[in-house]
Amino acid sequence: MARIHPAAAVDARAEIDDDVEIGAFSVVGPDVRIGAGTVVGPHVVLTGRTSIGRRNRFFQFGSIGEIAQDRKYGGEPTTTTIGDDNVFREFVSIHAGTAQDRGDTAIGEGNLFLAYTHVAHDCVVGDRTTFSNNAQIAGHVVIGDYAVLGAFAGVHQFCRIGVHAMLGAYAVVLQDVPPYVTVAGYPAKPHGTNSEGLRRRGFTPDDVRIVRQAYKTLYRDGLSLEDARAALARTAAGAPVVEPLVAFLATAGRGIVR
Repeated sequence: MARIHPAAAVDARAEIDDDVEIGAFSVVGPDVRIGAGTVVGPHVVLTGRTSIGRRNRFFQFGSIGEIAQDRKYGGEPTTTTIGDDNVFREFVSIHAGTAQDRGDTAIGEGNLFLAYTHVAHDCVVGDRTTFSNNAQIAGHVVIGDYAVLGAFAGVHQFCRIGVHAMLGAYAVVLQDVPPYVTVAGYPAKPHGTNSEGLRRRGFTPDDVRIVRQAYKTLYRDGLSLEDARAALARTAAGAPVVEPLVAFLATAGRGIVR
């Protein structure tokens, strides 16, 4: 049975699964669904057409599912979808989608959002990402699995951040960041691979070496982007670790940081 503090304001139409805890002065709207085992701290606002999975934890003063900060938004019935096992620390804000795009803001599983982080409308965040304090992403951004955003990092709308990429503190990202790449600065520029992150996640020494060589092909060998893509495609035929990089480069975007 859900444990709801008497000082919380939970709409009777909200769907609350078993073993959910909702703290004092939190607000839960009528179109919110909360999965089993989720803990909502005090002073949290869960609103909009928001679906929340299991075992999530929301710390105080978060705002989840609010309408988009977009002049084009006209009250359309858009949504926010959150998977399982995510942590949202103090003052995190996640906004719903817009009808001009996918209509949904989607958060995967096992993500960690530190204090004051922000996910804007129509973003897609994968699994096991880390948003350090004050990292913020604009609308229509896609964040790949295991990506790490350093403190105060900012990502321009419509950018893509590849799997296992890392944004340094205060990085201002104006173009796509390929998988495995570390970027820093304003505007963000490539500064090698996220080798330490790969080791921590169980990549073999050979895989780390191959990723470094792929980075060299893309950034250090003086090749055009087209020639680098062709070379990486040949490498991927015998090295599956390069396949996410090849797939990323094959998809049109804002151009990659280079």
